[in-house]
Amino acid sequence: MVIVSKYLIPKGYTAITLFPFIILRKEEYRQNTTLLNHEKIHLRQQLELLILPFYLWYCIEFLIRFLVYRRWNKAYRNISFEREAYANENVAGYLKNRRLLSFILFI
Repeated sequence: MVIVSKYLIPKGYTAITLFPFIILRKEEYRQNTTLLNHEKIHLRQQLELLILPFYLWYCIEFLIRFLVYRRWNKAYRNISFEREAYANENVAGYLKNRRLLSFILFI
């Protein structure tokens, strides 16, 4: 389910996925297939890890990456979940062919 709310999105981001919702900052982002595919990849990752473990892993990996890179954006972009989503956001049908736990290839 897609929701539009500029108040629920952290500053500097266009969308966030909180299972089962994709939350977009602006209504026009509903037409952005690349962005929606990126967020749908996150939905699949969250389901695979049974939601709560996904968020725990995401936060721990972010903290480790932040300690390594000392830069918020670089740490965020190097989280395995984000690396998979960014690498495949332009691939039509990626989710149809995606293997279970594919994010592990991006650690």
